Amino acid sequence: MSAAAISPDLFEAARLGDPEAIARLLETAQPDIRRYARATCRSSADAEDATQEALWILFRHVGTIRSLLAFSAWVFSVVRRECLRLARKAGLAPAVEESEAKAALLLRPEADLRLDVAAAFEALPPHYRDVALMRDVKEMTIDEIAAALGATRQTVKARLHRARALMREYLTR
Repeated sequence: MSAAAISPDLFEAARLGDPEAIARLLETAQPDIRRYARATCRSSADAEDATQEALWILFRHVGTIRSLLAFSAWVFSVVRRECLRLARKAGLAPAVEESEAKAALLLRPEADLRLDVAAAFEALPPHYRDVALMRDVKEMTIDEIAAALGATRQTVKARLHRARALMREYLTR
């Protein structure tokens, strides 16, 4: 996605909820999203569905994207995930075996893996990212996280499980 096409002011206004800025951001991002979906999805119908879903998710979650630098990676990961979901639904893409995914991760150079893990954390919605960072980076206990967030143990455990699943999905593509 062309960062030059999206000005920092436009992105920040959209992130803060300005309806006109959100509309302009969607209009500006849509051609790149569609082009990426056509290159990633298995059919043109899936590409159109993935584009619409990505635009809808962007509309709903633009306020959670922390920076313009993370924007394109976040949007493209949404498109990639949607294309894979549609392919699996059609029975065209087998589910990735967990052992195959782990083996692929171990073959990556360490520097690349660090960048990929950082991007995976950045791609998480904030409520999942916070829990994952507290548990996996700061090594806090479930009870400590629950107390810090004012949530129940079950909520923390569910968010942590979902965050790890999303990160695993992000890293295995």
